[in-house]
Amino acid sequence: MSQLRSPSVAGLFYPDDATQLAHQIRGYLDAAAPDISPTQQPTSQSAQQSRSFAARCPKALIVPHAGYIYSGAVAAHAYSRIAGHARQITRVILLGPAHRFAFKGLAYCSAQRYLTPLGEIPVDRTALDIIAKLDQVQELDTAFNGEHCLEVQLPFLQMVLSNFSILPLLVGNLCETDIAEALDQVWGGRETLIVISSDLSHYLDYQSAQRIDRQTSEAICQLCPEAINSHQACGRQAIAGLLLEARRHELRAELLDLRNSGDTAGMHERVVGYGAYAFA
Repeated sequence: MSQLRSPSVAGLFYPDDATQLAHQIRGYLDAAAPDISPTQQPTSQSAQQSRSFAARCPKALIVPHAGYIYSGAVAAHAYSRIAGHARQITRVILLGPAHRFAFKGLAYCSAQRYLTPLGEIPVDRTALDIIAKLDQVQELDTAFNGEHCLEVQLPFLQMVLSNFSILPLLVGNLCETDIAEALDQVWGGRETLIVISSDLSHYLDYQSAQRIDRQTSEAICQLCPEAINSHQACGRQAIAGLLLEARRHELRAELLDLRNSGDTAGMHERVVGYGAYAFA
């Protein structure tokens, strides 16, 4: 395998022109940017807590991974939360479900750098060496061929962070406790951000999707992985592993945005759900 992994879905899920891509993401981020200005005083204790949470650097995010016209605006609500912490975050651990190749465990790619229209991103070899020692982790380049769930996160990260490296991991057939163990190995400190890539319900009618996605969001915010099944989120296993670690580290979760493709660029008869969440 080449030392450099080229994009698979540039020009399909997002623009392959750097200028157009940067402009599109900037528009999403500007529209989603949280208002944490101290000039506006919150009017209740819950509002104060919410604004305090918004000002903190998230330890983890859950973001959708559809084409940008469908889920980019939702993902931006999560990425806008880390835009003010660019110097702090220097490593990003990325987990998402393998859509195109079935395997057991967690998989990483042999490439040492990932390419997007916005430039190259190095793989964190130190983190990779640590996690590669686990029995559930394997090198499997084939699983990354044509896979979009991690790739679509990279341009957003390039737009909001400065100098950073990544550890991209695809999730196959694996229990959440094994995922939690892997996350624990590379949890790190304030320099490390964890990003879980997952859409929510798939191909329900608009009202049914709203109902199911609200239930999923409640389970995520309550850190209850046992209340989420595979029909509620394609990245359910990775989400569950994160929720186990979030409970152990006493993190709080907050829903930032919840929509579906019927709200963005699709029909109401058959939609896909998208949610953005932050953990701090």
